[in-house]
Amino acid sequence: MEDPDLADSPPMPEHVGGRVALAKALFRIGALRFGKFTLASGGPSSYRLDLSVVPSDSEAYGLAIAACVAAAKDLGEDKFDAVAGAGTGGVALSAPMAYLLKKPMLCVRGEGEGNGLGQRVEGAVRPGWRSLVIEDHLTTGRNVVSAVEALRKSGCVVKDALVLVDRLEGGRAALKKSGVALWSFSDIRDLVETLFGEKMITKGDREAVARQMDGPRV
Repeated sequence: MEDPDLADSPPMPEHVGGRVALAKALFRIGALRFGKFTLASGGPSSYRLDLSVVPSDSEAYGLAIAACVAAAKDLGEDKFDAVAGAGTGGVALSAPMAYLLKKPMLCVRGEGEGNGLGQRVEGAVRPGWRSLVIEDHLTTGRNVVSAVEALRKSGCVVKDALVLVDRLEGGRAALKKSGVALWSFSDIRDLVETLFGEKMITKGDREAVARQMDGPRV
């Protein structure tokens, strides 16, 4: 029988204004672009999502932080003791989140980036801490799963992960296999539909992303 805690997490409440503002800001700063791109895997893509530029724009960064704080509150602040940023993108969001939510913060280094003591988790970890993993986006889920494993090895309990944008490329299923429920503020379909509704992208852009999402994974 499936553990009810591992069932597909429900979508976050609408936060329509926040989602629209975030989508428009990501497009404005070039964090989300449309056209013909090549993925790291070598496959083609109809869009490029690069959230590393978000902290360089105060408006977009503020919207991203507010979005993640709202999502964490919807999840329930009583469900986690600490926030754990996974990689650079995760830490950029988890640091202000920790301050605003009044929660301790942990930092999970990438694979092969130990601190010299063979430890990937930075911070005063307390055994049994329920840690909410934070990342700016989710693709296949490999990096977040790796962060979850590192946190568990350090003594934390990890049942939930929160991302700003889910690219809908299998990450949710990968996390579920690791016993982690995924919570996201938005996803690529939502961003595209929002921008199309705001007349900021063409019908061709919208259809290209739809074909990519519905077609076979590269």
